[in-house]
Amino acid sequence: MRAVIAEDSVLLRVGLVKVLETGGFRVVAEVGDGEALLAAVEEHRPELALVDVRMPPGFADEGVRAAMEIRRRWPRTAVVLLSQYVEERYAADLLSANTSGVGYLLKQRVADVAEFVEAVRRVTAGGTALDPQVVAQLLLRRDGDPLKRLTPRERDVLGVMAEGRSNAGIAQALGVSESAVAKHINNIFAKLDLPVVDADHRRVLAVLRFLGASRA
Repeated sequence: MRAVIAEDSVLLRVGLVKVLETGGFRVVAEVGDGEALLAAVEEHRPELALVDVRMPPGFADEGVRAAMEIRRRWPRTAVVLLSQYVEERYAADLLSANTSGVGYLLKQRVADVAEFVEAVRRVTAGGTALDPQVVAQLLLRRDGDPLKRLTPRERDVLGVMAEGRSNAGIAQALGVSESAVAKHINNIFAKLDLPVVDADHRRVLAVLRFLGASRA
């Protein structure tokens, strides 16, 4: 799997290259700004773009805007945003534009190589990966309808689901059985008034509702 890295810190960029290579990726380009990122993706058409949220010249949301442009022009390229701090609106922006092959992780997660690589692989395979700290902040802030219908355990399940984990992963994280997780997820779908459609799609809708990013 080919990857492009966009990170203005040379030291972190070197570390990311090594981490991705450990996970079986081949880094085909390393760049330090949004324009160079778009050019690299156009040239290489990688399976993954690992993108810093804040990059030159303004160190604002250049990475986010480049990531959304990648998802628009090259939807087969998965995108993982990296941020120094929790800025959940960027996760919502990215997910509202596309609901698969996206991730938002804090840079500190890179230190746990196995967990970071697992999250990146999940995104590259078409899934999602949200940093647990982003999820924790959202749980504190999203207290309006219809989320207040959920029980504490259902909110826990939805929070871990928002990280992009499977039923087995949710069960392991919460220390419950997979059958219990399935029951909680069905309750979540019902309480959030989600339509009876493909199960994977409803999981995405549930996460979008959780993020407050759904336009429906």
